[in-house]
Amino acid sequence: MLYQAYQNQSDLMSPLRLLAQSTGAALWMNQEGGSLLRKFSASMEVFSRLKLTHSRPDFNIREVRAGERELPVTEEPVLRLPFGTLLRFKKEAAGSLPYQPPVLLVAPLSGHFATLLRETARTLLQDHDVYITDWHNARDVPLGEGIFALDDYIEHMIRFIQAIGPGAHVVAVCQPCVAALAATALMAEDDDPAQPRSLTLMAGPVDCRVNPTGVNALATSKPIEWFEKNLISRVPRPHAGHGRRVYPGFVQLSAFLSMNPDRHKKAFKDLYQHLVEGDEEKANVIRLFYDEYLAVNDLPAEFYLETVEKVFQTYDLPLGKLSYRDRLVNPAAIRHTALMTVEGERDDICAVGQTVAAQDLCPNVRPYLRVHHVQTGVGHYGVFSGRKWNQQIYPRVRDMIHASMG
Repeated sequence: MLYQAYQNQSDLMSPLRLLAQSTGAALWMNQEGGSLLRKFSASMEVFSRLKLTHSRPDFNIREVRAGERELPVTEEPVLRLPFGTLLRFKKEAAGSLPYQPPVLLVAPLSGHFATLLRETARTLLQDHDVYITDWHNARDVPLGEGIFALDDYIEHMIRFIQAIGPGAHVVAVCQPCVAALAATALMAEDDDPAQPRSLTLMAGPVDCRVNPTGVNALATSKPIEWFEKNLISRVPRPHAGHGRRVYPGFVQLSAFLSMNPDRHKKAFKDLYQHLVEGDEEKANVIRLFYDEYLAVNDLPAEFYLETVEKVFQTYDLPLGKLSYRDRLVNPAAIRHTALMTVEGERDDICAVGQTVAAQDLCPNVRPYLRVHHVQTGVGHYGVFSGRKWNQQIYPRVRDMIHASMG
């Protein structure tokens, strides 16, 4: 009922927003009306942008500077599975460059699309052959494709790493750190030739018992049955996945917005003011942010519920209880994969201590293959985007990857 009510409201408002969008654009092309016209045009654009979208935005990575050259970049699907695609950012004429190790960038499946890591991918592309886990919107996956649970997520990761082949490196950001560590452990125990050369875990909830945050408190405030009863809905028609049980992206986004409503109200007020003043550069910064932020991705219900329970409530991985298809996950099996953990000093989602816990879970990784870095002055998103990511964190990640190529 919740999803159907949302769909009805969205269908009702869609013509009004399209009208506002076209009216605002037409008025913007004719500025002879002066200040009053600009204000009306700005209000039409702001109204038209107060909406959610459900399709993945463009990565918009057209070229990258590698060495002293600007190289064109194209997106190349390498392996398509029902719930996700292994996507490669292929650099043209890359063969003329020194060897660039392949890196799988593992994006969260947490209400937004993999494009949330656009800047992370663009930075990695300077020195690496970059692939990303491009997760699909569950509401677009037909019910006949079956369920997608935590085991399936781990399996997707293993298949993606195997598709890249021996010599790959894995960089996981936030939520998938647990699954990335599990996949690496399983591949190590199987002596898989494609097991990663290095594993970088960035701001991920490996052990949520350490310095619990507000997010952790919320996850433990109710039994898992409450989450299933109150947050899970079935996809309505006319979507391809109608009938599938999902944790709707609009519910997840509503939770995010409610954590800091004043900030988002101010952002749209600022957008209005910049448009009235004709400051397109500042307006475009806000546009681009909310084009990404308001693009929501529905999560398969089974994956969402198992993640909440096993990662945030019962702490299966740090307690040695996490299983994959009835097989116990043993991080101690990891011996030859270099391990790097990265945390942000001000992270209020995955606090300091939660990610570095992975180091203790992997006692057989030799000391010279271990790196831990705490970045001062950054919160959660600053670990993988922004100035300090580019200037201080990325060089350490790059150096660790290149040092572990042999």
